[in-house]
Amino acid sequence: MKIIVPMAGRGSRLRPHTLTVPKPLIPVAGKSIVHRLVEDIAKILKQPIEEVAFILGDEAFFGDDVVTSLQDLAQGLGAKASIYRQDLPLGTGHAIMCAKESLSGPAVIAYADTLIRADFELDPSADAVIWVKQVDQPEAFGVVKLNPNNEIIELVEKPKEFVSDLAVIGIYYFKEVGDLKKELQGVLDNNIQNGGEYQINDGIKAMMANGKVFKTGSVDEWMDCGNKDVTVETNSRMLGFLHNDGEHLVDYNVTLENSTIIPPCYIGENVVLKNTTVGPNVSIGKGCHVTDSSIKNSLIQTNSQIKNANLDNAMIGNHVSYDGKFTSISIGDYSVLE
Repeated sequence: MKIIVPMAGRGSRLRPHTLTVPKPLIPVAGKSIVHRLVEDIAKILKQPIEEVAFILGDEAFFGDDVVTSLQDLAQGLGAKASIYRQDLPLGTGHAIMCAKESLSGPAVIAYADTLIRADFELDPSADAVIWVKQVDQPEAFGVVKLNPNNEIIELVEKPKEFVSDLAVIGIYYFKEVGDLKKELQGVLDNNIQNGGEYQINDGIKAMMANGKVFKTGSVDEWMDCGNKDVTVETNSRMLGFLHNDGEHLVDYNVTLENSTIIPPCYIGENVVLKNTTVGPNVSIGKGCHVTDSSIKNSLIQTNSQIKNANLDNAMIGNHVSYDGKFTSISIGDYSVLE
């Protein structure tokens, strides 16, 4: 089994945090989005992963440190890491075809801006599986249309009239991903574009037209990381899941001085808390120092200095120095507010 992960976009909706760090590497509950996604998919598949192929953007933004972290991720799964580049933002279908050398055999394709919780078996009768989540407002999503045999017969983007309430979450399984490669090559060769881009959906539609059977796979939880507010919410939800799973979330090297941690919280190594209350639903990355503060429902990355703060629904980047009385804030890397 292979896992193909397009992650070339910079993530404009999560600025300023993605001005210096690619969105898939933003940490949620102490671990980057892409690490959590790939590891969770590997658990669901319950079979050996032979290769993880990552499609990155330009080297100036997705540099050697990013490549090294992704290689370590694949190695942790006992898999080969393949690195590809998408130099121009020409769509999901184009991104996948940048990894065409890896497009053979069974594979999962997953976009690295979402997190899931799921436990199901892949349908062996299906040529492909599109993972979906039942939603309350299907008109805001791309949805699947099913026939009486519960086979997917159509993909409909943001339907104005009700088609179904099963939203496509951006994770796909192909029994033979070479079939998708063939159809996407046709999309590129015939210059079939939507919104000025080459889309995976056009390759999928061509597979359906050629008789390939698509089924749905349902996830229990689907958590977005599209912007600051939903990323903070996703951090809170993930902390709750991990806490209920019994995971140890507070590093043994945390220094507490007249401070309280209200779970669930993730507290990284060498964090110092002085005269501070943290939690619930807070992630603080390694090397942070927090003094005379109260923090809840927030995400703080690494090596930041926080004092005199009363934070709720906040997201703070790496190497930030913050002293103030603002509450719902979003501060990018290397900022100083005094």
